Amino acid sequence: MFPRGDQRLEDDRAPTGVGTANTQESTMTSPADLSVVEREPSPEEAQFDDLIAADSRIEPRDWMPDAYRKTLIRQISQHAHSEIIGMQPESNWITRAPSLKRKAILMAKVQDEAGHGLYLYSAAQTLGITRDEMMDQLIEGRARYSSIFNYPTPTWADMGAIGWLVDGAAICNQVPLCRASYGPYGRAMVRICKEESFHQRQGFEILLELMQGSDAQKRMAQDAVDRWYWPALQMFGPPDDQSPNSAQSMAWNIKRFSNDELRQRFVGMLVPQAEVMGVTLPDPNLRWNEERQAYDMSEIDWTEFEEVLAGRGPANAERIRRRREAHEEGAWVREAAAEYARKQAERRLAASGAVA
Repeated sequence: MFPRGDQRLEDDRAPTGVGTANTQESTMTSPADLSVVEREPSPEEAQFDDLIAADSRIEPRDWMPDAYRKTLIRQISQHAHSEIIGMQPESNWITRAPSLKRKAILMAKVQDEAGHGLYLYSAAQTLGITRDEMMDQLIEGRARYSSIFNYPTPTWADMGAIGWLVDGAAICNQVPLCRASYGPYGRAMVRICKEESFHQRQGFEILLELMQGSDAQKRMAQDAVDRWYWPALQMFGPPDDQSPNSAQSMAWNIKRFSNDELRQRFVGMLVPQAEVMGVTLPDPNLRWNEERQAYDMSEIDWTEFEEVLAGRGPANAERIRRRREAHEEGAWVREAAAEYARKQAERRLAASGAVA
């Protein structure tokens, strides 16, 4: 009943300076000879290529191309930002949840998202970027996060739609990342995906209960699904022919499936679940194609996607403003923790000197 699919990172088109470990360069051996000579890879490049070819893991101390490192920093930090910003649309429903049980579940979910951000920031730090740098990039608007979190959550049913659609898409998008070629990223994703599966089930259960309630509750649930369905499909990123970095990420075994493949898989998971709940997916052209053994669907409005990515979504400004305020208000905590760590280090050093 629930999706267990495979790879939330839609900003696949940000420039990363992508190249390959085995680069080729043109050399002129003589005025008469204009042939292209393939450069012999260095031992480090050859080892990297061999690890990728063997579907093995690259670890932080291994040599890696600069483009590979930059691609990972962009993707992992964007993923971390998405988890942290993603706490906002749900946290303001904690005090308004309809029961103590719902409050406790939602609090646990928001806590999980904070933990996911921590795992991912830690993974990105192994690539040579600091957490302060990443946070500055987010707050200053130089780094992106998933566009899905720039939509408002006006009703309790939005908590169900986010869990079922947004977290469902995240699971489908992220499970293949457990096998990402960069070790710290893949290992962080294992735990994240396990927790996301609970979030998806929570959302499904909220919508299912609403659809078994009053007419007003049914309308509220359907309205939430109508509003979140298309943005959830956009989470997989632009069509493959408009996603130039996807091919290189797949060649490096960072991604395992293309954007369109994952989107198609996700829709195939949603249809039977929607039938169980009794909600209607808001696509009049959605129907099974026997020949393709997949669902045909309407074209996605990528204009809306571009507007939200460009910072003109319904809640872009609010999300960054609240993140900036939280960062500034928490400065004293970070300073106190750093000072405590410094004093502890001094005491350990003094103690070791006394022992010696």
